Amino acid sequence: MTVIHPSALIAPDATIGAGCRIGPFCTIGPEVVLEAGVELVSHVVVEGITRIGADSRVLPFASIGTPPQDTKYKGEPTRCEVGARTLVREGVTIHRASVGGSGVTTVGAGCMLMAQAHVAHDCQLGEGVVLANNVMLGGHVHVADGAFIGGGAAVHQTVRIGRLAMVSGLAGVTNDIPPFGYVFGLPARLVGFNKVGLLRRGATRDQLRTLRTANNLLFKDPGEFAAKLEQAAARWAEEPLVMEIIAFIRDAARRRQLVRPGRMAAPELGGTDEEPGDGQ
Repeated sequence: MTVIHPSALIAPDATIGAGCRIGPFCTIGPEVVLEAGVELVSHVVVEGITRIGADSRVLPFASIGTPPQDTKYKGEPTRCEVGARTLVREGVTIHRASVGGSGVTTVGAGCMLMAQAHVAHDCQLGEGVVLANNVMLGGHVHVADGAFIGGGAAVHQTVRIGRLAMVSGLAGVTNDIPPFGYVFGLPARLVGFNKVGLLRRGATRDQLRTLRTANNLLFKDPGEFAAKLEQAAARWAEEPLVMEIIAFIRDAARRRQLVRPGRMAAPELGGTDEEPGDGQ
């Protein structure tokens, strides 16, 4: 049964799915769709053209689908979508899209957005993304499946973060992070790859050894980067993890430079330079 607290304010045209639970003092706008089993615990605001996927849970004082913090936005009918089984913790803000992008801010299925995280207009989050407390994503940021962004990290607008990448807490990310990359510091530098995350998702030891060799060639060995990229593509053409990194680097849709390599200032916080932990 759908349960709605009497203090909740729900617009007559809102769509409320079967089995939803809407707690006290929630506010839901007329163009909102809550799919089956969504729970808004209390004091949640959902407005705009916004859809929240089935069995998602939103904790107090979160706001979803509110207008973007963009001076170009003049009330255009942009959208916001949150995937199924996503957990949105206290105080999270997810803004609907502005103009000049895809027209939709997207949070994929099975994500976890911890307290006070901010997802700005036109961001695109894949499935299983984790944003720890106080993460700040600027507008038009793309975060691929399974990426983990540590507490207090700030990500510049239009940055792209590859699949299963990891960003350390308090990092300042101004450039694109390739798939499986592990970045640390302010400004963030590429210090290794997400070995633990890959192992948890079925990567073999042989694949990790190959990935380490390829990372060393691309990001540590001397030489012109374009030449090293061609060498890696020829040498590991049949290795899907390596080719995923190369495809990311070659993607013409990227608007920012690739993150620069570096070394960790404090290895004990996340593993060694060679084998960082993923914190997940």
